[in-house]
Amino acid sequence: MTEHDSELSAANSRALRVRALYERLELHLNGKVWTSHELMLGFANDVGQVGRLLLAHDGTWAVQGDPRAELEHKLAESVWWCLVLADRLGIDLGEAYQNTMGRIEHDLERAVADLGGHRT
Repeated sequence: MTEHDSELSAANSRALRVRALYERLELHLNGKVWTSHELMLGFANDVGQVGRLLLAHDGTWAVQGDPRAELEHKLAESVWWCLVLADRLGIDLGEAYQNTMGRIEHDLERAVADLGGHRT
């Protein structure tokens, strides 16, 4: 296990502990926990907020507070959503990430090598 694997494992464990706390609130308030679709809607909402915060960061959208601090918060929450959704769907996100990045990196290295001396 690499240091990054260990960090991801710790992040995943913490994400699931936080999710369990949310589930207790959901059961108390709604009588049920959120479905996968409801989780995805929450994630999509946060992704939309990241878009607005990027505009604020670039000075083209007004927000209250510090855009960078808000971006840090929403990006961290986005990682949390991914970990929670992967767990709900039975996906090993660490393995999926390594496999996906390996394929993308390989394909990009080949595409860049195929450029030869051509610069764009």
